[in-house]
Amino acid sequence: MIVPEFPDFKELEQEDREFLHPRIWRFQPQTSELTFNNFYLWRSYYGFEWSVLDDTVLVVAHGQSGGIFGYPPIGAGSRGTAAERFLMWMQSERGESHAVIARADESLAVELEHHPRFLIQETRDQFDYVYRTEDLGELAGRKYSAKRNHINQFTRAYQYEYQPITPDLVDACLALAEVWCEQRLCEEDLSLQHELCGIQDALANFEALELDGGALLVQGQVQAFALGELLNETTAVIHIEKANPEYRGIYPMMTKTYSSRWLGLTSHISMEQDLGEPGLRRAKESYYPDYLAKKYEIRLAE
Repeated sequence: MIVPEFPDFKELEQEDREFLHPRIWRFQPQTSELTFNNFYLWRSYYGFEWSVLDDTVLVVAHGQSGGIFGYPPIGAGSRGTAAERFLMWMQSERGESHAVIARADESLAVELEHHPRFLIQETRDQFDYVYRTEDLGELAGRKYSAKRNHINQFTRAYQYEYQPITPDLVDACLALAEVWCEQRLCEEDLSLQHELCGIQDALANFEALELDGGALLVQGQVQAFALGELLNETTAVIHIEKANPEYRGIYPMMTKTYSSRWLGLTSHISMEQDLGEPGLRRAKESYYPDYLAKKYEIRLAE
């Protein structure tokens, strides 16, 4: 594999994992987008390209309405110089008059907040919901009583078992994902179509991507599954969680059961962002996050 050196970029491919994953892991990201697997699973939607600038990884995405935007530089030490050169490259080489680094983590925003060269703006719809692993894995206490009631309804109504995802379960998880997509009318929503493609990629390459996952089987059939991984040394991230809603209580049961897998291994679990969708925001807030991992858009001042 030839490593692209800035200002050259290459399209993201699975073979790039060997180079990129160790570098991203050393960075110890705090936001859910910054894993190789997340980039890989959404590559068809965003058309990701990447490059290396002085041992700092730069990732550029193609927007759905045209144009490009950057992800925050991934590397040790000061990232301000890399951010400035990245934004200037987007302007001069790609013709982006309003070049932006999107979904920037708080550490980059803090580094640049007093620098007159940059404009920084919070993007609430992109904030990650981060929970204590103990809270999600146990759902203890009065505030989770409604969740426990749903789970009790599920456990009383159905014969079920939880299994870690292995190659033997991949086809069944794929079949459930396709049913989920049909229920959500994916053919009418481009982002859902690409999400299904990402799920299919994740499951087809489950071992190669070193993903983690679990499934709920009801009467021997997979009716829910979750896929995740370590985001950093103390935090897991759940990238995908799908279930058959015909089984009442199955979503909180899946969340609790899979989250308990991380008890003793992590202190926190990220369940990513709500993208400004009111229903998704209510659902994520109902699990009472420990904190929100803030994200920002960063531009060059005029």
